[in-house]
Amino acid sequence: MTLKYAHESEYFFFAQLLVRHVERYIEKHPDARDAIFDLRDIYDLFRQDFASTTTNLEAILNVADEYRVETLNGDQKLISHYAIDPKNNSLLLDFNADALASLKQGKSLIEPDATSHE
Repeated sequence: MTLKYAHESEYFFFAQLLVRHVERYIEKHPDARDAIFDLRDIYDLFRQDFASTTTNLEAILNVADEYRVETLNGDQKLISHYAIDPKNNSLLLDFNADALASLKQGKSLIEPDATSHE
């Protein structure tokens, strides 16, 4: 039980790194509706923290997929679906079309509240 709480702040830190990486990806690839990242790149992004790229990746993604963008239909999650593909050593992300369009129009990401996250 203490392990979960001891690493919780790291989940938010690594989720922030991942979402900013996604944001830069979207800027470079404006036509993208999804993204595939090699897990080796995520490992480098996480400063070669092996636990964050393996054991803790699911928890980090659970935080990352809570980032939202203001749209005409209210705040919507940027990441609509994610999957870890261990066979191909990749991370697959699908984006919400409305949130993606708003992000491209200059709307800012809305970070999840770390104090109320389960």
